[in-house]
Amino acid sequence: MKTRITELFGIQYPIILSGMSWISVPKMVAAVSNAGGLGILATGPLDKEQTRQSIREVRKLTDKPFGANTSLMFPGAMETAKVLIEEKVPVINFALGKGDWLVREAHKYGGKVVATVVKEHHAVRAQEYGVDAVIATGYEAAAHGEAISSMILIPSLAEKLQIPIIAAGGFADGKSLAAALALGADGIAMGTRFMTTKESPLHENFKKLSLEKGVSDTLYSKRIDGIYCRVMETETAHKAVRRGLDLPAAFFNAQEIANMLHLPFFKLFIGVLLSGWKNARQLAYFANAGKAFRLATENGDMVKGILPVGQVTGLMHDIPTVSSLIERTVKEANDVRDRFTVQLS
Repeated sequence: MKTRITELFGIQYPIILSGMSWISVPKMVAAVSNAGGLGILATGPLDKEQTRQSIREVRKLTDKPFGANTSLMFPGAMETAKVLIEEKVPVINFALGKGDWLVREAHKYGGKVVATVVKEHHAVRAQEYGVDAVIATGYEAAAHGEAISSMILIPSLAEKLQIPIIAAGGFADGKSLAAALALGADGIAMGTRFMTTKESPLHENFKKLSLEKGVSDTLYSKRIDGIYCRVMETETAHKAVRRGLDLPAAFFNAQEIANMLHLPFFKLFIGVLLSGWKNARQLAYFANAGKAFRLATENGDMVKGILPVGQVTGLMHDIPTVSSLIERTVKEANDVRDRFTVQLS
């Protein structure tokens, strides 16, 4: 299956592992890349040295192309992003910030850069400063999609962009891969579907719960991490939405994040305060949500944990291996294509 994305990244199938914190770890990244897709390492929970070690671990586990992501708004993200450049990561995926400097530096060694976007303005701007592709995240997605569904977002961007589009949000099988290609995308990124595979480090409590949930069993709110975010519907998630921002909790959770990233807390705290109330408020939300996401993902905590999932959680009925998931996704997409070829001829 060849598309502009497979040609751009040098991969077999146009299927991407979304870079999910505590999920897209080296073993998971390598599993997707070895199966013919593109694994993207999540660096959000990692400090500089952990990022470097993780990149090198991926390279020990696969000789295939892979990527790594960075959310430029997060504390320490700029330093981590520089490590991606130093290690010459083949594909760099950035979000929540302007990545023009990443484009310049990655292109020097032949790397590719992909911007994650949720609206046309950001996609066009990213194309203008030279990104090689965009990941377009629709309303259906886990975590950060906005109000436009993938059904509308993808064709609207296809009319405006000359670079390849990777569709994210609502994609979990071959039918949705075929639909994405028909809408004008060149590939798909899957997060929720890959999260519930045998190789995924997601705690078994939430793998099991993901299979029990239906397509309506998610919450979409700005009161979880400060920007529109989709998570699994649980009583804990409902409580978080009702409560909104808990500033005292954010103060202590920020200390945990500083320790995790090996950043001096008070320097971080003063820097956040000086950045203005809007930015400080957003980072406080991130501190609280990040802890809840980690407790769900790593600990399987059903009382305090909250798990970002997309609406496709209701389409999942098993826990396959990564390779079998990719194989059946591609087979089903080809079957859909062949069926339409016969019907339309």
